[in-house]
Amino acid sequence: MKASPNSVHIVRKGFYFRSSDSKQIHRYFCYACRRSFSSASWNPCFRQKRRNLNRRIQLLRASGVSQRRTAFLIGANRKTVVRKGLFMAEQAKLRHKEFLSSFESDKNKFAFLQMDEMESFEKSKCLPVSIPIIVAPRTRKILAIGVCSMPAKGLLAEFSRKKYGFRVDERSQTMSRLLRSISHVTRPDVCFLTDENPKYPKWLKSVFPHAKHITTKGRRGCTVGQGELKRGGYDPLFDLNHTCAMIRANVSRLFRRTWNTTKKRERLEADLALYVDIHNSILT
Repeated sequence: MKASPNSVHIVRKGFYFRSSDSKQIHRYFCYACRRSFSSASWNPCFRQKRRNLNRRIQLLRASGVSQRRTAFLIGANRKTVVRKGLFMAEQAKLRHKEFLSSFESDKNKFAFLQMDEMESFEKSKCLPVSIPIIVAPRTRKILAIGVCSMPAKGLLAEFSRKKYGFRVDERSQTMSRLLRSISHVTRPDVCFLTDENPKYPKWLKSVFPHAKHITTKGRRGCTVGQGELKRGGYDPLFDLNHTCAMIRANVSRLFRRTWNTTKKRERLEADLALYVDIHNSILT
């Protein structure tokens, strides 16, 4: 049952004190269905015991703090941090959809975007993952981000196939999905700036056949392990590279330490959703 408190069949029926956030919540009674409810019945946090921890967990998880240290700092069980982190990630994804909907009008649609991929791994360096990302320059708003598997390359390729078997390359499907997710907020002739990855033209044409594609030569990183920060001089992809560097510095699962790296791809995607929400609403 869902009814408005302004209905002629509904009257107030006192209130109760919610200890988790020290608020008084009004109760209501419906004469039509003979049932009672409260103003919190349809809140996403309904029946949560410690809702006051939700925002703190999101801020800590989006500030480079690991799950264990987050639990230690807020005085909660690790399982609580995991469950509330996943809950807040789902809420962050809903807010991101609302954020994108604010650009649906023709005058607000994006005409110029930057696109690239970050790399990390799950469990082992032999199991790399790709993190495609699309950023709006100048504002540095993150429009789309995802996580997908990719085969190992270089000296680890043969060892990875021998130990873990063939690894599916999901980059094409994931990038196409991300591009489709922002198609309603971009102009038909949108311009994409990317590096010289030979796969990007095909991926872009499949979703944006009239888009303009500009490439720039990628450069070596200025710090070992920090490929997002390029060596001196003008960087055409500075907005995107700076955003990627912020993500790697603030999402603990992307730290290049085995006790931080993700063991499950979906958990990395959840942490990225938490960070994107903070990045778009507070940091930029």
